[in-house]
Amino acid sequence: MPTNPQPSLPLDTSRAHPARVYDWLLGGKDNYPVDEAVGEKLPPEARDAARQNRQFMHRAAAWLAEQGIDQFLDIGTGIPTEPNLHQIVQNLVPSAKVVYTDNDPIVLRHAEALLVSRPEGATDYIQADVRDPEAIVRHARHVLDFDRPVALSLIALMHFISDEQGAHGIVRALVDTLPSGSYLILSHAASDLFPELVEQVVAEYAKGGIRLAFRTRPEVERFFDGLDLVSPGLVTATEWFTTPAPDPEGSGIYAGVARIR
Repeated sequence: MPTNPQPSLPLDTSRAHPARVYDWLLGGKDNYPVDEAVGEKLPPEARDAARQNRQFMHRAAAWLAEQGIDQFLDIGTGIPTEPNLHQIVQNLVPSAKVVYTDNDPIVLRHAEALLVSRPEGATDYIQADVRDPEAIVRHARHVLDFDRPVALSLIALMHFISDEQGAHGIVRALVDTLPSGSYLILSHAASDLFPELVEQVVAEYAKGGIRLAFRTRPEVERFFDGLDLVSPGLVTATEWFTTPAPDPEGSGIYAGVARIR
């Protein structure tokens, strides 16, 4: 159970929320008509992207656990969808500790019920916004030991943060709190792979009140500045395998894992 339960806050179901739209794209039921209205207008490839993104997270988290990483800070958790990150890593390292973060009250409610650790490990949840990295890290320090390596997971999150909001600076501020030997896991929607679909996706999200900031490969690569990308580097989500995968399907999501020096 979370080590620091937080009071439930009122839900705003009058506007779509990225976590709930993502839940709808994954076939979940924890969303509202306003979220479904956005999802239904998106091209079919959006569902593929959500699935591909989730599968990348599973592979990357498992690989890091296999490398001995036993602490994870997952920001932009979304509504729990099994297997969740802590289930992936605790199957390999039962004592692993995971701190989840999201800014939607419905995620908090589900997190308290479903993000339950194995007895040997720990899970915790903070309702917070990635644009306030200091608050997130301050809370995470109650659970995670920042003198040992931590995996920072930013899965399909930063394309909701614009350059004007300081997207690259936010990631740098988070990375700078982590010790050498830590890792950054990041996936991000591409603006330069399927531009004809990007325009439609951005427009439909905007109608739901959600601003998107898809980026080119060089712009996504900037999130990894000063870090050591592990093989296969920054690739599409379906190409990210630590051992070669046969004939990966196309994807509009960039993905990478990098070690902090």
